[in-house]
Amino acid sequence: MPEASDFVVRQLGTRKFPSPLSTAMRFTRDDQRVPFDVDLRDGYEFRPEFSFERAGAREKLYFDPEQVRSAIVTCGGLCPGLNNVIRSIVMQLRHGYGSPEVFGIRYGYSGLDPDRGGEPAMLYPEMVSEIHKQGGSLLGSSRGPVEPKRIVEFLRRRRINILFPIGGDGTQRGALAIDEAARDEGYPLAVIGVPKTIDNDIPYVFRTFGYLTAVEKSAEVIESAHNEARGVRRGIGLVKLMGRHAGYIAAGATLTSQEVNYCLIPEVPFHLEGPGGLFELLEKRLATRSHAVIVVAEGAGQHLLDADQRGRDASGNPRFGDIGVFLAGAIRDYFSRRGDPVELKYLDPSYYIRAAPANSSDALACDQLARNAVHAAMAGKTGIVVGLWHGVMTHVPISLVAQSSKRLTEDGEVWQSVLKTTGQPARIGFPPVEEPD
Repeated sequence: MPEASDFVVRQLGTRKFPSPLSTAMRFTRDDQRVPFDVDLRDGYEFRPEFSFERAGAREKLYFDPEQVRSAIVTCGGLCPGLNNVIRSIVMQLRHGYGSPEVFGIRYGYSGLDPDRGGEPAMLYPEMVSEIHKQGGSLLGSSRGPVEPKRIVEFLRRRRINILFPIGGDGTQRGALAIDEAARDEGYPLAVIGVPKTIDNDIPYVFRTFGYLTAVEKSAEVIESAHNEARGVRRGIGLVKLMGRHAGYIAAGATLTSQEVNYCLIPEVPFHLEGPGGLFELLEKRLATRSHAVIVVAEGAGQHLLDADQRGRDASGNPRFGDIGVFLAGAIRDYFSRRGDPVELKYLDPSYYIRAAPANSSDALACDQLARNAVHAAMAGKTGIVVGLWHGVMTHVPISLVAQSSKRLTEDGEVWQSVLKTTGQPARIGFPPVEEPD
């Protein structure tokens, strides 16, 4: 459970500039809060100190819109909606606040390294007007950290007062370090993160942009796998989806498609062999229905793979073995040894999905996140991400986000729905847990 102090949003200073937004705009006050816990039950009591500050435009600003200089940086892997966020930030700053200087940082945090990054590129409305129709990132991306003080010095020399880091948990931990370094250096820098992870695993953010597009595209691939599997005798369609630590995409795509027989995610261990293992389940399924569809998240089943020599990537994340390739080979070998081989088709659509343009749901979310990030920055908020909580846009301190991660739970509604949809055991290859009398 977070502490009350975890919800406090840091303010750079007094807000004294009037907002140029229309007088018809409904401005948000700092005392408007969104409860952390909204479950109504016996003894429930709303405690303002355990609530998020509501996002929205403020009537008074910390920065002079005509003088402030802003920069946008995209980090980590690609994700549907990155260009939507870039576009909406630029348009809100330019058309909403009349702020003339908005810069793009090329290739992630490396573009903020004085030894590697070039000069930021000025972003004009006409430059970004069509990018939301494209996948990828106009600015490019990269992984790996840069020393925060060097980033602050890079920004100070160019008189950049606002930084919008768009990225996942590693990016936001970097944003927190940049915010702390700017405070130590006495430089008034607003750092406002836009949480981006296709895996939907950032805590205190109900849904991150790109997730629904990923689920939609994944369901299309699952349908193809299903068609391939049922088109032959003893056909198996195996689809590997993204999700290193969390199985939200695999679970969401399973529930969307309704054609999956076995869904394997990182949060729930499984065995291949032995009573109730995946091999035995497949034997029974093929004997009765002659085809099967399996969805596996990339982080599932890592205990089955050799972890030696994999190391870590540039962001410090552990490298994962390829569970999809391993599982495809193991299934083929098992049934070949038994003298009754299978027709297995393996599909890995990860890069196709990551580089896709956002669907309409994600496009709307991107626009909301981007505009509220701009509102927060102009008001002098810092060290936060803008998120969605119980249907409301909020300011979430990055220090709170960095404390934990979001995972599916075995007793949660999503995973329980997957079990009822697929009919698979709660834990594949584990004996059922007997309920107490």
